[in-house]
Amino acid sequence: MLSVDEARAKILGALKVTPPETIALANAYGRVTAVPVLARLTQPPSDISAMDGYAIRAVDAEAGAVLKVIGSAPAGHPFNGQVGAGEAVRLFTGSVIPRGADTVIIQENVTASGSTIHLTEAAGIMKNIRAAGQDFAVGDVLVPAGKLVNARDIGLAAAGNHPWVTVHQRPRIAILATGDEISLPGEAISDGGIVSSNAHMLAAFIMACGGEPVVLPIAGDNIAAIVEGADAARGADMLVTTGGASVGDHDLVQPALQARGLTLDFWKIAMRPGKPLMFGNLGTMPMLGLPGNPVSAYVCALLFLRPAITELSGLPAEAPVLETARLDSAMKPNDQREDYVRANLRRDGYEWVVTPFGKQDSGMLRTLANAEALIKRPPHDPGKKIGDIVEIIRLGAMGL
Repeated sequence: MLSVDEARAKILGALKVTPPETIALANAYGRVTAVPVLARLTQPPSDISAMDGYAIRAVDAEAGAVLKVIGSAPAGHPFNGQVGAGEAVRLFTGSVIPRGADTVIIQENVTASGSTIHLTEAAGIMKNIRAAGQDFAVGDVLVPAGKLVNARDIGLAAAGNHPWVTVHQRPRIAILATGDEISLPGEAISDGGIVSSNAHMLAAFIMACGGEPVVLPIAGDNIAAIVEGADAARGADMLVTTGGASVGDHDLVQPALQARGLTLDFWKIAMRPGKPLMFGNLGTMPMLGLPGNPVSAYVCALLFLRPAITELSGLPAEAPVLETARLDSAMKPNDQREDYVRANLRRDGYEWVVTPFGKQDSGMLRTLANAEALIKRPPHDPGKKIGDIVEIIRLGAMGL
């Protein structure tokens, strides 16, 4: 069996970044730039005033000087004349500095009387002036390629006069839930049947990771239905199946997809929960087979699907961030598989304190929903006592 790290590396190595598309800047939040966003203008385009005050010559800016006000230049309405010796022009924040002036005396340091001003303090050259190009110049890189766009990036691109940006397409992830026993929420439930939670959970998970989910109809436990579902996924950037990934008589995902050309890369991971995970390529489309148990499906999605979506989106993919916490209850020794234990979390001063749930059955979805962290235990991890330090993945920190 592969280790978690080996399996993740194989998956990421088989993926290609989605192609670019051009979208409105207002819709670019949370997308990944495919090309750099370059400034289309210089900002500010001219020397402008950083404060309300008066544009004057620095040689005239001495305490006690009396200057004549020859005009006014509100922001957006430059003064067309020139400031000469002993002259001043009334300015406001954002006003263009008129010709001849090389400093701004703020209004708090001036006493105005009619058409003259009396300077109560001196001002040095370029005082209170934002020089042309102080922020950026034409051709400067405002947002580099491969950047996850945030609100500040959008503001900067807008200032650079970009109504459109080119980003990578959102990865389209097709979800195919399998099994005769499952039905969608709200549908009639057959004898011995259950409601399918995985498709909805994974759709939300994919959206939270920046992907676009495509939920396919449930496929029953027969080759034809699974093949039909796989055919419906053509054109997606990845197919994700849930259920049917093991080797029982009714676990038909492998043989069904192999009949459609699936090249299986690996199957079975040395982890708990989630051992029956498989990955391969259905033609040119990557295929990730998740277990049917909801907790197993979620943990595998966290460890493998999330970095896969990140990689497809054009960002460097990484394993979930590990933090440390102090155990609040003892844990038995671990076996040969890497274990991910659902747990509660609380803050105690500067450290996290983690309490594993007593029951860890992979079918118990409520404990997953209530969990605030997963405790990661390496293979053959010795028993732990109260107060020992363990590694955790904080689920709330990822919004998942």
